[in-house]
Amino acid sequence: MNILKVKDRIELDKRTPAMPWYVEKFINYKLPDLSPSSLLEYVRDYETFMGWLIAEGLTAATTFKEIPLEDLEKLHMDSIDHYKMFLSTFKPETNNRTTISRKLSSLRSLFHYLSQIAEDEQFYPLLKRNVMAKVSIKRTHKPKDTASKLEGKLLQEEEIYEFIHYIKSQYPIDVEKNKQALYSYEKNKVRDACIIILILNSGLRVSEVVNLNIDDIDLKKKLAYVYRKGANDDTFKTPVYFRQEAVDDLNEYFALREREYRPLKREKALFLAIANGKTEGSRMTKRAIQEMVIKYAKRFGKPYLSVHKLRHSFATDYYLRNDIYKTQEQLGHSSPETTQIYAHLTDRTMAEAIDHLKD
Repeated sequence: MNILKVKDRIELDKRTPAMPWYVEKFINYKLPDLSPSSLLEYVRDYETFMGWLIAEGLTAATTFKEIPLEDLEKLHMDSIDHYKMFLSTFKPETNNRTTISRKLSSLRSLFHYLSQIAEDEQFYPLLKRNVMAKVSIKRTHKPKDTASKLEGKLLQEEEIYEFIHYIKSQYPIDVEKNKQALYSYEKNKVRDACIIILILNSGLRVSEVVNLNIDDIDLKKKLAYVYRKGANDDTFKTPVYFRQEAVDDLNEYFALREREYRPLKREKALFLAIANGKTEGSRMTKRAIQEMVIKYAKRFGKPYLSVHKLRHSFATDYYLRNDIYKTQEQLGHSSPETTQIYAHLTDRTMAEAIDHLKD
């Protein structure tokens, strides 16, 4: 079972009852089609919006649950414009253009459902007037624009090997005067290197790495069986290939997993960590893996590196050796349009390579 989905479903079930009845109805309508993670994002977006309605006095309600449908019908375009301005006042890392577009899109989905799909007992739409139908949401994720933002922030082929070498050999020298950092490194160096090398040789997402169990790795076939993003079928795992370069590090980690992390017999997670106050290892969290990568990246002199940029680094290199459809399948993209990012990135890479040949 997908561990992250289970956690998000628990959180979704906890938050949804605080929503108005019509939001609960919408969430239940979407449950068969969307993952708990996606629906949880919807609920969080509605919490932001309804909190703003209360703060602005656009409803007499004092809690989310009490906000009546009629208050949504009375909203003017000016109100939506003011809400967009409110969202834009957050720090860029909290609400960038993409996040704002997503929050507005979440609202539009709710309003569309209430005005076009859901009905009352007399078969009339629940929402008589849909102000969000007038709101245009600009597409923010153009592959060429995304590629431009990533330019210079990924690891090229030689840098991949340099980064791995740094983690294995140079990092402990850099932190030798910091006893706590050095102890943590010595304890987890094999695991950390294994995770980073696996991502750089497969393009797995951080959520896919977190969900990996021991039995999900086939070293002979060089396959990792993962729950793909957006897939609602928790009974099926997708086989994803990893390169030969990851095999030795996986073998080394397998050899010490039980000895170093002492997990309970029922713990099937591949990558483990021992939490403070605990004696046995349990599944690493998404945040722990992200922070671990950032820790090494900063010391390496590339503080902008993240788990997702390691995935992009793999994908750019993979695309150079394959075609867009193989890259799409390897990365688990639902659309080849997303994979076009790497076409733009590799155009620049090829141009740079030609320039080097002229030198």
